[in-house]
Parts: sequence; structure tokens; C-alpha cells
Amino acid sequence: MERGVYCVIQTPLDKNDNIDSDVLKREIDWLIASGVKGLVLAMVSEVMRFTADERRGQWQVVLKIVDKRVPLIVSVGGESTAIATALARSAEADGATALMATPPASFPATSSEIYTYYAAIIEAVKIPLIVQDASNYMGQPLDLQLYGDLIEKYGTDRVQFKPEAKPVKERAAALQEIAKGQAKIFEGQSGIDLLDTHPLGLMGTMPGGEIPWAIIKLWDCLESNDLELAQRIHDLVSQLVAFQQNIDGYVAVEKYLLVKQGIFDSARQRGPVRTILSTQVKSEIDQIFEKLVKVVNN
Repeated sequence: MERGVYCVIQTPLDKNDNIDSDVLKREIDWLIASGVKGLVLAMVSEVMRFTADERRGQWQVVLKIVDKRVPLIVSVGGESTAIATALARSAEADGATALMATPPASFPATSSEIYTYYAAIIEAVKIPLIVQDASNYMGQPLDLQLYGDLIEKYGTDRVQFKPEAKPVKERAAALQEIAKGQAKIFEGQSGIDLLDTHPLGLMGTMPGGEIPWAIIKLWDCLESNDLELAQRIHDLVSQLVAFQQNIDGYVAVEKYLLVKQGIFDSARQRGPVRTILSTQVKSEIDQIFEKLVKVVNN
């Protein structure tokens, strides 16, 4: 996989809560045309709100639409090792480029048990696994030694990382120290930690798919050392992310912006939901969005 921006796909739903394949194709084509290096199915793709059969159906539809134009990373995290390894095998068999997995959240486990969970997923397949520490939203931060143990046994190609526990910069730096600078790390906070973590030698970033043009521009600015423009873009992206206080909030805001840009027909989510955007909040998002468009395009 190439270094760069890997957008997490939002899942368009029809009035019956089924995946709208036509709109999904419009989204994927738009993301690829925007210049993403790859696509991801993860938590804000609402994978946790789909049955196991639906999750497989979801990535199969995406793989067909993508048609090998870019890599696809598939989230296979589950509440048990059995669930995660079964999903992992299916995703590899269907053609996923790499996997990503959160640790179980409903049943907190010891660090050694979580190591066993990740080791089982890695050994169930031959493609890379990205360990996602999604403890900002679920569970407890993963033990940094867990990273070291996985790297020591499986190497930095087979096991990669998306550290989201705070403080992100410090934990990412510690991870690179453990890996002697060879860790393959993806920023996972919608781009708001890129200014701090890009200098650590990131593999890429995995933001939502609602403003790919802005995150790609931010990444390119950091690559070319245009820190002034990077800071301006970062400030506005951070203002948008401020409305996204939980997974449900991420989905609500991202789908709203996809509708605003004509990519989605509806911002429908699978319920029950926690975040419902008010008219006032939508107005504030609109104002920030318009400023971001001007900064990126000028």
C-alpha cells in the first residue's frame, strides 16, 4: 500500500435501512477521483450495526465497485476471537487488501488475552492487520507493550497500527521507538493529529470520507512542508471535528456533509442514534465548510 490518505467509507442507506448500492458507487467513484490511496470499511461505516452476513455483503459490494482501482481495508473486529477470525478469513477470501480490528469492548480483557486475540487474527490470514486502538470511543487504551510483542513476532509489514488513544502524539512516538522507527502507523482522528504525527513517519491517515479534498490537501502540504497552509486547513478541519464527539456524531456530520455535496441522497443512519443535528448546528457546520472550501481552493 502507498503512503497517503485512506478514507473510511460512509454507508448510504435506503428507506428500508438496506445499503443503497447506486449511491455507494457514486461515493466510491468520487473518493477515488479525489485521489485517495485506498478505502476503508470501519466503525463510521456502521459495520457494528450490520449482522455478520451483512458485513460480508457490504465489503463484497465495495470490492466489486472498487474493482482493484485502490486497496480496500476491511474492519473485522468483534466481541470474540471466533467472530473476528471468521470475518478475517472471509474478507481475505473475498479480496480485501488488508484488515483492521478493534479489540473487544463489551467484555474487557487482559492485555495477554488481547494479544492472543490479535495473534489469532494475524495467523488466520496472510494479508496485513492494522491494530486499531479505538479507546477514545470504546474500551481502554491498549498496552504499548502489546504493540512491541506483536511487532517482535510478526514484523512491521504483517502488523500495522492506528493508535487513537490520547495522548496520540506521545503514544505514536513511543510506538516508533519500540519499532525502531519502522512501525507503519495511520493517523485516525480525522486529520486533526496530522500536524503532530506526520513528522513521526506516518504510513497515512484514515479520515472519514466527507471531505477527502481537504484532507488530501492537508497531507500534501505536510509532505511539501507548506506548514502555513497546512495549519489553516487543520484549524478548520478541527472545527468540524468538534461536532463529532462520538461515533454516532461522526456518522451524523459526515453523512450531512455528503448530502450537502450531492454525493448522498439521505443522511439516514441505522438506529437507535444518539446524535441528531439541530438546525443551528447544521448552520454552523455550513459556515465552517464554506471557509474550508475557500482555503483549500485558493
